[in-house]
Amino acid sequence: MSYITRRALSTLIPPKIASPSGLGAATDAARMQRVVSFYEKLPRGAAPEVKPKGLVGRYQAKYFGKNPSATPIIHAIVAVLAISYANAYYFHLRHHKNNAH
Repeated sequence: MSYITRRALSTLIPPKIASPSGLGAATDAARMQRVVSFYEKLPRGAAPEVKPKGLVGRYQAKYFGKNPSATPIIHAIVAVLAISYANAYYFHLRHHKNNAH
């Protein structure tokens, strides 16, 4: 096994914390106690769900989250139609502004 492969695998495998030869020494016992207290403080279980913040975050959580739906496609179509209608209406009135019937 090459050095690079061994180095890559060593980051995945935790170091040997409790070796049989090092348990009797006082310095190793103190080091072992620090490691144990560190791991005792770590949270257990699944991470809590992050609450969405802001308008876009809530929209994404609602329509793209656990139960995705096709509603955003309908929203996009309605938004394009509304903007294009408002745009056409505005420019039509601006074009005929001085022609009162």
